[in-house]
Amino acid sequence: MKALIGLLLLVFGHDVSSVIHSLQVFSTASSGLSTFPEFVIVEMVDEVQVDYYDSNTQRIVLKQDWMDQFYSNEPGGDSLERETEKRKGHQQVAKVNMGTLKKRFNQTGGAHIVQRMSGCEWDDEDGTTDGYQQYGYDGEDFLSLDLKTLTWVAPVHQAFPSKLRLDHKTAYNQLLKNYHTKECVDWLKKLLAYGKSTLQRTERPRVSLLQRSPSSPVVCHATGFFPNRVVVFWRRDGQELHEQVDPGEVLPNHDGTFQVSVDLDLTAVPQEDWGGAVCGPAERHRGHLHNPGPRPHQDQRGGQSHPCFHPHCSHCCSCRCCCCCCWSLSVPEEEQFRQASQTSWF
Repeated sequence: MKALIGLLLLVFGHDVSSVIHSLQVFSTASSGLSTFPEFVIVEMVDEVQVDYYDSNTQRIVLKQDWMDQFYSNEPGGDSLERETEKRKGHQQVAKVNMGTLKKRFNQTGGAHIVQRMSGCEWDDEDGTTDGYQQYGYDGEDFLSLDLKTLTWVAPVHQAFPSKLRLDHKTAYNQLLKNYHTKECVDWLKKLLAYGKSTLQRTERPRVSLLQRSPSSPVVCHATGFFPNRVVVFWRRDGQELHEQVDPGEVLPNHDGTFQVSVDLDLTAVPQEDWGGAVCGPAERHRGHLHNPGPRPHQDQRGGQSHPCFHPHCSHCCSCRCCCCCCWSLSVPEEEQFRQASQTSWF
């Protein structure tokens, strides 16, 4: 990387007193896809996958070790079997609803997908809760429940028959509200207790600067962090850069941690700013993760504080641009949709 002599790497954590925990269930029904199961359910706690079910195996695969203990300790000792039977029921309902939607859209063949996202959220500080149930068809929004009014929102005209039918089911809609704001939250709290060592752990990011050629964008890559609360950005002369910056989304790693990259187009940096020497070796970055106190960085040209100074800086770059990774130590944190979801979706 000839264009850059060094890097200012900014990594710091901050405590957030309030944490919003989440339980999510993603259901996917498909038609016309021979290589994909006709029905799949994935359950997530604080965006960490905890189980998987599909129509091919018709069984629940637990994705976290602590989920074995969770189901073993549930009253009756057969809760995993009961949960499996419920998902088989969801599978049959999904097949019926796929046929309903294909008729609504006047479709006879081809590949089609019905998606459902349901879940709940719980603020562990003030105790507030929220929930949602949304449906999509072939990648477009189809139907969603408004928990405040207990009515259904239909963004496409093919969903109006479903809206009219469901809006009149007041007892059913009240049952859904009770599930999303209470039953789901109670289930979530149990899962959080069993998975505390995994869901509330903290793993610090490893950050590197990458560039394929002197004219290509510079990539600030942070990986290996958990939870997924992270912000990566570029700064120059203490000011955050927005133009010519291509922010990436946080993606999962195979080991359960996360990664993210943010690209900087070098044309965003005036050519007259290229030059000079740098400070801060990589070892200072690693040590600084555990000691986020203020520390100035010395410019080797004259002993002055680097223009990208920040109390959590550890590397500087000759173009006076800083790759900044702000990592939250807080853990961002859904019982599966139960009896109410056994009824026809549409």
